[in-house]
Amino acid sequence: MRKKYYQLRISLASGLIAGLALTTSAQQKNIYHKGWIDFNKNGKMDVFEDPSQSVEKRVADLLSQMTVEEKTCQMATLYGYKRVLKDEMPVPNWKNEVWKDGIANIDEELNNLTSTTDKAYTEYSFPYSKHASAINTVQKWFVEETRMGIPVDFTNEGIHGLNHDRATPLPAPISIGSTFDKQLVRQAGQTVGREAKALGYTNVYAPILDPARDQRWGRVVECYGENPFHIAELGKQMVLGIQEEGVASTLKHFAVYSVPKGGRDGSARTDPHVAPREMYQIYLYPFRRVIQEAHPMGVMSSYNDWDGVPITGSYYFLTELLRQKFGFNGYVVSDSEAVEYLYSKHHVAADYKEAVRQVVEAGLNVRTNFTMPQTFIMPLRELIKENKLSMKIIDSRVGDVLRVKFRLGLFDDPYVKDPKSSNKKVHTAADDAMSLKMNRESMVLLKNEGDLLPLDKSKLKNILVTGPLAAEENYATSRYGPSHNPVTSVLNGIKNYVGKGINVNYMKGCDVVDPTWPESEIIETPLTTQEQAGIDSAVAQARKSDVVIAVVGEDVKRVGESLSRTGLDLPGRQLKLIQALQATGKPVVMVMINGQPLTINWENKYVPAILEAWFPGPQSGQVVAETLFGDNNPGGRLPITFPKTTGQIEFNFPFKPASQAGQGGDNSWGKTSVNGALYPYGFGLSYTKFEYSNLQVSPEKENSQGDVQVSFDITNAGSRKGDEVVQLYLKDEVSSVTTYEYDLRGFERINLAPGEKKTVQFTLHPDDLALLDKNMNWTVEPGKFMVMIGSSSVDIKLRKEFEVQ
Repeated sequence: MRKKYYQLRISLASGLIAGLALTTSAQQKNIYHKGWIDFNKNGKMDVFEDPSQSVEKRVADLLSQMTVEEKTCQMATLYGYKRVLKDEMPVPNWKNEVWKDGIANIDEELNNLTSTTDKAYTEYSFPYSKHASAINTVQKWFVEETRMGIPVDFTNEGIHGLNHDRATPLPAPISIGSTFDKQLVRQAGQTVGREAKALGYTNVYAPILDPARDQRWGRVVECYGENPFHIAELGKQMVLGIQEEGVASTLKHFAVYSVPKGGRDGSARTDPHVAPREMYQIYLYPFRRVIQEAHPMGVMSSYNDWDGVPITGSYYFLTELLRQKFGFNGYVVSDSEAVEYLYSKHHVAADYKEAVRQVVEAGLNVRTNFTMPQTFIMPLRELIKENKLSMKIIDSRVGDVLRVKFRLGLFDDPYVKDPKSSNKKVHTAADDAMSLKMNRESMVLLKNEGDLLPLDKSKLKNILVTGPLAAEENYATSRYGPSHNPVTSVLNGIKNYVGKGINVNYMKGCDVVDPTWPESEIIETPLTTQEQAGIDSAVAQARKSDVVIAVVGEDVKRVGESLSRTGLDLPGRQLKLIQALQATGKPVVMVMINGQPLTINWENKYVPAILEAWFPGPQSGQVVAETLFGDNNPGGRLPITFPKTTGQIEFNFPFKPASQAGQGGDNSWGKTSVNGALYPYGFGLSYTKFEYSNLQVSPEKENSQGDVQVSFDITNAGSRKGDEVVQLYLKDEVSSVTTYEYDLRGFERINLAPGEKKTVQFTLHPDDLALLDKNMNWTVEPGKFMVMIGSSSVDIKLRKEFEVQ
């Protein structure tokens, strides 16, 4: 302890000395003037230093003054402390490093990351003001100690809250998708952006716009769902929220990344089997919409290929599609190792240097990887020297990076203005309330036979909380979200909620997996004596209880990046635990903590109540308890289809006509497969009931360039207040090419008191009616369309037809 304290004092002192040295340097050079900064230290205000000049003029002027060394440094990422950077604060040796000529961005700098794969403890992450001051110190080194003084773009992850020590946590993205709440997602984006800005980050890697179309894929937990319209709507709000705070939003992962062959992730991050029309309609749609409507400043290129061409080396994807067709005007950063894969995995380059040439020509601006930036910069410089890359291309790529830096205001005010105020801007009481609301809204009630839920405290004396996830907390923290926030487990949440008047007993019952898992999914092994004893103990306690709450599912070692599954049943012995508990005759409530749809067929048939909690945030225990006992009426809806078996995959919404049909019909006679969804897209129950009426569509005949207005009434016909997610689906009845059977084209989350009625209005734009015709052009064709209003993709309440002339 004494040694650690001594080291801490030395480190603090070193930081202060570094800060003082930089301040002295700045005073000597006198680069800070009223209204402008002399970045290149030549004693005059150049065009690029003049805030009154246009961004384009400033970019052109700066480029004209830069050397090849300085330009190439603006094309690489320096991963932050403990990932690549070895120093917490600037040291004299930085003058001998490649970044003496600058750097494009520094990623995850001093954020105190914690995860199962990576840890980066630093004293500078907290309190928040200390981090803001530390980032200022690093930024000052680049402004004051490099020749051109080009500021750094400090990037960080942020898909469910900013990836920083004790920042405001959000539930997993699949949970965010389950809220179907556009306004709340906008608010969450504003929180992420505000916290990033206060802490010194200028660019957030969020949101993920990949449609999760294979339920086995490990990163389903990081996606908003499977439907491109839903993803586009929520992604747009997240981008707008982040960028409203003066911080860049970088979309990921462009493109066709989320459907690897067989759902396999890890070393096999490639080979999506996607036809061109499907690629545009499903996988590119969210990117196109969000780029055109929210104007994000960043895009991350993915490391898969499509039709034999790696995305990061594809001029078609990075230039023709992204910039020329979609209008993107920010900079493209590679996913980690995407450049290297051209050589090491895809084998489309004979060596790494050739891979560098291909990606730069394709349109990549900045390479990111967990290696020193010179591993990219040096071969890049060689290519320029050998005339294998033109300065016109280099200037274009660097210009994109500089343009974003100018748009972010880094050349006008490169520092956090008031670091002390950061303590009042990050993870406030209002942020906690927003986070709590999002956790509550993400709860999805899958089954409630006999209205077992909500539980009535007055009728309970003994509760058994069991299952391997009941006391677990690790699902609330991930590689891409905030760290070190205190977590309330489901067990503790229930104990806190019911108070001292009710006995809450806990028996784990079983582990998440058995010792032979995942092989036990295909070759079942007998229960060990210890496993049988664990289940028996839970059963014995269940017999003494009034209700059993079984918390089952997956933990962070079972779902996530590089953690794809071959089966989707409850892992390990969990089903055996559920079956044994159900056999007691006691009412069983199953709470699921999981990151992807699970094939819980037996559970759905026999367990009376099932609550889907996904991977909730740190307030998970409180929220689950509130939901089980009725203070929170679950209103979340499934943003992804639950298949009955992995044998049905691909099984998604939307789908082409008859592609997910059963075996009935004129040309069918067998009964050889299990058909239909376990739970369909958009599904979710409530503790109250809603009635739909009075559908109006205007005009009923419209030209192809006009909007169509849709309205209807919804009434809470039950006795509790609650949220309903109203969903508008659209069917193109006859078309020149095969279109999806019907697709989502509108949704709103509506809160209603008992007896309350609201009129809901949607506007259908031409883009909502468009299809890709035979020539691959987006076109609105004349013909009839069916508007369908429902509470899920299969529970359609109202229908009405209109015609496009």
